[in-house]
Amino acid sequence: MAKAGSFSLRSLFSVSAWELDLALRYLRTKRKDGGIALIAIISFIGIMLAVAVLIIVMSVMGGFRDELVSRLVAFNGHAYVYGAPLNDWENREAILKRIRAVPGVNTASPYIESPGLAQGPNSQAGLAYMRGVDAWALKHTDIIRDNIKQGSFAGFGEGEYGGDTVLIGEGLARSMGVTVGDELTLLSPSGSTAFGAMPRRKAYTIGGVFKSGVSELDAAFVFMPLQQAQLFFDRDGEWDVIEIKVDDPYNIAAYHQPLMTAAGQGALVQDWTQRNAPMWNALQVERNVMRLILMLIIMIAAMNIISGIVMLVKNKTRDIAILRTFGADRASITKVFFLSGAIIGAGGTLMGLVIGTLFCIFIQPIQKAVEFVFNVKVFNEEVYYLAYIPAKVEVGEVLIIVVFAMLSTCVATLFPALWASRLEPVEALRNE
Repeated sequence: MAKAGSFSLRSLFSVSAWELDLALRYLRTKRKDGGIALIAIISFIGIMLAVAVLIIVMSVMGGFRDELVSRLVAFNGHAYVYGAPLNDWENREAILKRIRAVPGVNTASPYIESPGLAQGPNSQAGLAYMRGVDAWALKHTDIIRDNIKQGSFAGFGEGEYGGDTVLIGEGLARSMGVTVGDELTLLSPSGSTAFGAMPRRKAYTIGGVFKSGVSELDAAFVFMPLQQAQLFFDRDGEWDVIEIKVDDPYNIAAYHQPLMTAAGQGALVQDWTQRNAPMWNALQVERNVMRLILMLIIMIAAMNIISGIVMLVKNKTRDIAILRTFGADRASITKVFFLSGAIIGAGGTLMGLVIGTLFCIFIQPIQKAVEFVFNVKVFNEEVYYLAYIPAKVEVGEVLIIVVFAMLSTCVATLFPALWASRLEPVEALRNE
């Protein structure tokens, strides 16, 4: 058991009314009377702005991350099946049927893909990624179907070997100088003739131009019917991979084992997080580093509280001596000055939480207001493929910020408060 008058951290959580009242009175006292009103206001504003900025930045980064991931996931599959079973021509249709029957699987379709060159009528050849897909699956890919900027799906997958109609990204159409109805010449290095391996060249008709919102994909992708791609790449009916889309792509790990079982022995399953591991890891590292840097701002703001409480203790030395003389123990003195700093930190954190959250919730109206007042484009859609700044307020992230801000202010306040409790009444009054 602690001795009378001794201090323990547990005692900080039992606060009497007079201790709280005295702490509030010290915060309201003007500087000329020995108070820290001005420093308290500055410290309050510093904590408030630091917390608000951290919430805003982390929410905007989270919004960008989710937009990018959602578009990549919408454009590509959520999981992929590779391996020996796809080379078993007799059984692969049965494998495809079993994969489609896995609970939670929305679509499963084969495709083949190969890099090559694309050339417009009046342009130089440029790199393109040509993907042969099932026409039905492409027409049910939301990010393509809902973002056809020119043309349509009409004619895609129709005719001998799927026909000669292709869909291309808006960036590729711009760089090639082509539009709907124009011819786009594709060149594949994997062709073969009676005289040996030779590049294959063929002109296709552009049936539609899409804009997925992912610039790298829009600038390079060409979709063609699966049978036509097999013919063009000389693949003789082969599949590269079975692309799978599920109900819950963020819980894709739960689908691994059922997909492995459905695909059979020798199959390999890869999900979208593994396929985009460099980008996903980079986003996580960037997020953690940015959080750490901005938390340092909160710590710097908390330093103001230390200076303010130190000044308050020096100015209130006589009061401390009188309180100790009338029976106040060290724990009570510590709590008075600790509460003075903690109240500043708690108030600043709360206001920062409110301002940061409201800013993120109303970020689009704020963006429009700034654009209207200053007549500038805050967010260029041509560059970012978004017409607005995305922001996602995550409860867990906000809780981390609030807890860290409160801990920082409490730790910053504790040391000068302990110093105040160690002042001896006789020495304090002797110096007055």
